Amino acid sequence: MAGSTYGTLFRVTTWGESHGKAIGVVVDGCPAGLPLTEEDIQPFMDRRKPGQSRYTTKRAESDQIEILSGTFEGRTTGTPISMMVHNTDQHSRDYSAIMDKYRPGHADYGFDQKYGFRDYRGGGRSSGRETIGRVAAGAIASLLLKKLGISITTYIRQIGPIAIQSFDAQEIFRNRLYMPDAGAAQKAAAYLESCMAEKNSSGAMIECIVKGMPAGAGEPVFDKLDAELAKAMFSIGTIKGVEIGDGFRVVETTGAENNDAFTIDANGKITKKTNHAGGILGGISDGSDIVIRCASKPTPSIARPQQTVTRGGEKVEIEIHGRHDPIVAPRAVVVVESMTAITLTDLLLRGMSSRLDNVKQIWHR
Repeated sequence: MAGSTYGTLFRVTTWGESHGKAIGVVVDGCPAGLPLTEEDIQPFMDRRKPGQSRYTTKRAESDQIEILSGTFEGRTTGTPISMMVHNTDQHSRDYSAIMDKYRPGHADYGFDQKYGFRDYRGGGRSSGRETIGRVAAGAIASLLLKKLGISITTYIRQIGPIAIQSFDAQEIFRNRLYMPDAGAAQKAAAYLESCMAEKNSSGAMIECIVKGMPAGAGEPVFDKLDAELAKAMFSIGTIKGVEIGDGFRVVETTGAENNDAFTIDANGKITKKTNHAGGILGGISDGSDIVIRCASKPTPSIARPQQTVTRGGEKVEIEIHGRHDPIVAPRAVVVVESMTAITLTDLLLRGMSSRLDNVKQIWHR
């Protein structure tokens, strides 16, 4: 299937279906010498896996990652890294009643029109389970970025009408909603309980902050850093909106308010007094924190009756049963983080050839 590969130098190809035997990824272009074991990747997988709380699907998958190639004695070899997770808890029978019905809010109809065929068992390639490969690849990218002093913090900023009022980075991993505000997380949990009681679901806002990104990464025209990040975010099935920096708020501001004034810090380094641009100017990183916000839609699989049609054109009512998240965002947090890491890694590697000095530093001996 076309469109399963992302990146130019750091290339990620995901494979597998939701209810197939396994699902995985091939990462090509990772430099040799990066310390890497399955234990390094598993914490990222655990953040994405199902069954973490009552707000995630009860599908009982351990999502244990297995590295098949590309490492030797705990380090990357510079060759393709292939990784796999076995699917062990598929309940394909849960979908047999809807095999000919197009689920509202899902990719069923478009997939059927494109290919004339679809895997109705959990959505096949369009299932959120495809993101396993992205997270495994993102773990590698994150480890590489860490070597460069670049860190990524991702969390839920808002669930339904409940938005954070404070920020405590330690709190993000203390609650299963990955919110940096304990009070907001408690209120959001109560809101989700009401959604579940009504057989409904909720959307959310995911925020991602990158610290330590050097200035100069990204391309000035089509492959702008913000354009590549937006593409990466929109490739995640649940994401329906993306902002960089002030995003849509710039509509209400003037140039004098929106422009970030440059200054010199105490160490003699060029910096900005504000960061309305979200760390990116002209498609190139400016050395400030990169700020990304993603709008995650409500889970489309809800148990209440909905109107739809069959593949044969018959109007019918549908109730979607099975094991579904009342909110996707908590498990999507690490997916957003992973796609950010993959994009930054790719553009950093691509940027190494932008200046002759860099090429000479590597090859002139």
